[in-house]
Amino acid sequence: MSERMERQTGESSSSAVKVSKLVKRYGDMLALDYFDLDVHQGEIFGLLGPNGSGKTTAINCILALLTFDEGTVRVFDEPIGPTSYALKRRIGIVPQNVAVFNELTVEENIDYFCSLYVPDRARRHALVEDALDFVGLRDYRRFRPSKLSGGLLRRLNIACGVAHKPDLIFFDEPTVAVDPQSRNAILEGIQRLNHEGATVIYTSHYMEEVEQICDRILIMDHGRHLALGTADELKAMIDTGERISVETDDLGGLHHEAGTQQALEQLRALPCVMSADYDGHELTVRCRRGDHNLLDVLTLLKSNGTNIGHLSSRQPTLNDVFLELTGTALRD
Repeated sequence: MSERMERQTGESSSSAVKVSKLVKRYGDMLALDYFDLDVHQGEIFGLLGPNGSGKTTAINCILALLTFDEGTVRVFDEPIGPTSYALKRRIGIVPQNVAVFNELTVEENIDYFCSLYVPDRARRHALVEDALDFVGLRDYRRFRPSKLSGGLLRRLNIACGVAHKPDLIFFDEPTVAVDPQSRNAILEGIQRLNHEGATVIYTSHYMEEVEQICDRILIMDHGRHLALGTADELKAMIDTGERISVETDDLGGLHHEAGTQQALEQLRALPCVMSADYDGHELTVRCRRGDHNLLDVLTLLKSNGTNIGHLSSRQPTLNDVFLELTGTALRD
């Protein structure tokens, strides 16, 4: 159990966001289909779904930017509406598309967005200084956004969304198109915000990020809640076990199509095998959960004379979970 989860269990299990039976229609299209969501205070919560799954609609309903047809939304145990200004001051949003003013400097941008929540200039000055330090932009405070690299621009986007020190923060694809160093800095910053007490709702197409920082993850599609749990709990829900990859130029031991096809048919007939594919150089075998899948596959390959080069076996990932539950890869 992570330090965050221990802190949540020990201190509070109350909800930061609770959505019940949410329905949103656009004409004949059902964007949210009795959708449920319960985000605990103090956690980093991953919200995953392919484009068109309803993620953005759900978030906009939670923020009272959209009306909905049925259901309830509560934030910190209060109903939220367009005029719930006190409640909205406790919320920060870091959008996927960078939303800053090119005419303003880094410091002026942060100050402007902070002023939407904090009118007192003296208090705001201290918050802006903290935000500059938090995202590592103090040396760039006089720069205009057009002079920043993609990674630094993403950091500015984050600073503008969190400078007022919100209790609940929505991060929508915050690491899109940034270099690895900036990505690590952003993820570490999100974890630091969480450690300081913020609840985080995080969306991303990068499964490894979600697995790295999120305490719990909800997968949705077609406006519906499909699965919820930790990364390990989600992986345990699917049939897919290990994925075996074998480099070989002579599958089946025969240098013609008949031998290759015979070997593939034998592999697919194994009880442990869900699928087997060969591109002429690499064999990929997707297995069900089992104790000796690798041994079964290798024994069969050895028996039909396949010469084996590089071999690898990996356990299921969140991508496998997503693929099995939604029938599609998490797409951009």
